[in-house]
Amino acid sequence: MTMSVDKEELAMFRDSVVKVLEKEVTPHYETWEKSGLVPRELWNTLGDAGMLCVDVPEEWGGIGAPFQFSVVVGEELARMGFGALSTNVMVHSDIVAPYLSHMGNDEQRQQWLPRLVSGEAVGAIAMTEPGAGSDLQAIRTSAVKDGDEYILNGSKTFITNGQHADMVIVAAKTDPKAGARGISLFLVDTSLPGFSKGRNLDKIGQHSGDTSELFFSDMRIPASALLGEEGQGFIYLMRELPRERLVIGALGVAAARGSLDLTIAYAQERELFGQKLAQLQNTRFEIARMETDYRINKAFVDQCIDQYDMGELDAPTASMAKYSATEMQCRVADGCLQLFGGYGYTTEYPISRAFIDARVQRIYGGTSEVMKEIIARSVLGKA
Repeated sequence: MTMSVDKEELAMFRDSVVKVLEKEVTPHYETWEKSGLVPRELWNTLGDAGMLCVDVPEEWGGIGAPFQFSVVVGEELARMGFGALSTNVMVHSDIVAPYLSHMGNDEQRQQWLPRLVSGEAVGAIAMTEPGAGSDLQAIRTSAVKDGDEYILNGSKTFITNGQHADMVIVAAKTDPKAGARGISLFLVDTSLPGFSKGRNLDKIGQHSGDTSELFFSDMRIPASALLGEEGQGFIYLMRELPRERLVIGALGVAAARGSLDLTIAYAQERELFGQKLAQLQNTRFEIARMETDYRINKAFVDQCIDQYDMGELDAPTASMAKYSATEMQCRVADGCLQLFGGYGYTTEYPISRAFIDARVQRIYGGTSEVMKEIIARSVLGKA
């Protein structure tokens, strides 16, 4: 079902998001990058500003805005150079909340959605394991039914929001012999005994991003924590992945815009060989190439956003958006850094962070290689 979007309202919302970020994030982001984590209270601040889970229906505490409004929050975080935070918010608002909205029952929605909207609770989703990344059927975390409870055992890694998470959607095997049909999803309250979090992983980029190891040791969770039906977890994951991949693509496009804006301004100020950098043919041609690359991908991602809003976005097309936009983001970040010369390799200039933050976009949410296989299957069939 599509919702009509008032372009003026969307623009006003974008302006308000920028103002909040300029006030609440810009002055502190460098410090958070150095400390390796954003403060927990930032989630409450973003919730108070109406920037979390904005398309959650009003009956569950949201404002029921169209999907594009949620995209705007991620876009501005990415464009302004807050790559780690854009990932954290995307997982919370565009992955965790939709799973609950679409598959949760009324009791589960009432328990978690208002708290996700306000920032009182931080959400995470735990699929990846040390031995299972893109191949979700290989997960080993188990959930064994015991009366009116499940006993959860296993470990997860690379979990965005793991340090701050109050609720984690965990993919676990409820029938180890059934392959993909043996996977179920659970809404795991991290305050329960048996849950523990490991270190916040030390990454080459997105330093303030909360990316953690999680452990479940004979953790007893109520049967009511089962999300949807038992054994349907893999189907649910496949159903929700298009939105995740589309939003990652949108973040890539917006981050590329931020890199280009920084570089265009720098090229018009920096002098080289007695001329402005922007007057040199190589600079002009490189900017022309990257601007074109950006605009083509933006047009495609915008088209996909419209398709998603109408319920018409399929998995191969979402994979195309993620694959193309994130590859473009990395090309643009690399090309922009090159135009900064030696300064681009120093942390003093934000383009360096844009470069290292971009690299993970081609990995999480499904690697570029997995995206190409999904696209190829839709065109050629299985090999």
